[in-house]
Amino acid sequence: MRKTLEKSVRYGEMLEVMYMSKDGQISKRRVKVLQVGESSFRAYCYLRKSKRTFLIGNVLAAVPVIVKESVVI
Repeated sequence: MRKTLEKSVRYGEMLEVMYMSKDGQISKRRVKVLQVGESSFRAYCYLRKSKRTFLIGNVLAAVPVIVKESVVI
């Protein structure tokens, strides 16, 4: 998981994350990772529209969001 987060920071990718909160609630969020620490990471959360701190251990899954641009001629 840490490698995915660090790669996201390096390449500026947005991630789709399945996250479990402290009380067991599971949510799906789109985040842009800003900084990765020892046990947590800082990211901009598009669901909450603010910078948030997430625990790495509570991330259930993380995949890069691939945005395809359409070309109009």
